[in-house]
Amino acid sequence: MQLVFSDAQYWEDFLPLTFTRPVAAMRCGILTFSERWQKILGNMEVSYFTENYLQDKFKNPEEKESLFLVTNFLPTETVIQQIKDLKQGEALVYEDELVAARINMKGFSLNQIEKMTDIKEKLTFFKKPSDLFTYNHLAIDFDFNLLTEGRTSQELSSTNGFLGDKKDLFIEEGAQIEFSTINTKTGKIYIGKNAEVMEGCNLRGPVSLGEDSKFNLGSKIYGATTIGPHCKVGGEVNNIIIFGYSSKGHEGFVGNSVIGEWCNFGADTNSSNLKNNYSQVKLWNYRTKAFEDTGLQFAGLIMGDHSKTAINTQLNTGTVVGVASNIFKPGFPPNLVENFSWGGGKDDERFKLDKAYEVAERAMGRRKVPLTDEDKAILKHIFDNY
Repeated sequence: MQLVFSDAQYWEDFLPLTFTRPVAAMRCGILTFSERWQKILGNMEVSYFTENYLQDKFKNPEEKESLFLVTNFLPTETVIQQIKDLKQGEALVYEDELVAARINMKGFSLNQIEKMTDIKEKLTFFKKPSDLFTYNHLAIDFDFNLLTEGRTSQELSSTNGFLGDKKDLFIEEGAQIEFSTINTKTGKIYIGKNAEVMEGCNLRGPVSLGEDSKFNLGSKIYGATTIGPHCKVGGEVNNIIIFGYSSKGHEGFVGNSVIGEWCNFGADTNSSNLKNNYSQVKLWNYRTKAFEDTGLQFAGLIMGDHSKTAINTQLNTGTVVGVASNIFKPGFPPNLVENFSWGGGKDDERFKLDKAYEVAERAMGRRKVPLTDEDKAILKHIFDNY
């Protein structure tokens, strides 16, 4: 049986983060949604039911018996068991939306479903980009328990200061932490394999630092913050998620934000997360093509993959940056920076596609990750259609 991770109706609501990936490939907590469900359900074969232009990179489902699953929620133990107990033709529904079904992908149709059961428990559901950082503390807690149950953490070096309970700190093999302060009183802290917390850092949980990632000298990290694999982070951050392979290595503040992969922040880039009048923040919605009220007083930056800022860039509260954008002009850019913007202004020219390939190849090459033909095709589709 295969796991089929479905975008359902949510893909467009998570743009620009999902321009380059299915919903299941987004990170929140310690893991991506896909990684979390594979850990919960076992290492079954995985495929994705997503946008056509993404399917060359993210495997299409095979025509066989499958567990069809919407991934962007945190399950309870009861719901996990309900999913595992599904029989052919049965489905689970939450708030009138199908979240799991046991069906055959041959001649795929939801008409195969003969029995639907409502989930009665309240679930944490992620429906838009700001939900990722808003509920990240819950996701970190969930993943921490999932990953560390029955395992023993590496010892914390005696050079560090520690506050809290040691059971809320887990350090994977090869990770290094010296002469820093670690505080788990406000949440769990997970340090991934071969990650490094350099001297003088202050971590206040909940915090997750991914495999081979670094907190640079003197970093100030407020939870709930997730840094994916192969990242460098410095300065001050508060309640942010970086999917992976991105760098914010210098001084400057970013808060209440979600950053994609292969992004880079120039030194002293700052992103406001609170308006001067303390009013609720609006973010651009690609589905409605309008700025929508988040209901949040704190909301900073949503940035798609491969985007960059120059030194001293200043970003307004509630800024959305598309894919492969380059922000380098003086002054505040608008609250919506288009895909492939060259400069960051409203009417600036577009970054040429062949040049975008070159930059991506160089950036990814530094991490020994190739820019594949599938990656290029995805970027071209975004360039041509959005």
